[in-house]
Amino acid sequence: MKKITMKIDGMMCGMCESHVNDAVRNAFKVKKVSSSHRKGETVVLSENEINEEELRTAVEKTGYKVLSITVSEQEKRGLFGK
Repeated sequence: MKKITMKIDGMMCGMCESHVNDAVRNAFKVKKVSSSHRKGETVVLSENEINEEELRTAVEKTGYKVLSITVSEQEKRGLFGK
């Protein structure tokens, strides 16, 4: 599973978080997406690779600025995960 962390400039409230989350969900098939305007970041969990430029474009169409994108592997944790 891929964990994509985006630093985003311009999110000021919960509605901003919703706009970014909806933009990601509408553009890509993802397991989970969550945003925090306080941290200025969005975290996306996906089974598949997501093109970083397409992701940046989808978010920036909503009026927010993507400052950076970091991709890492996320371990799947089961009920008895370590």
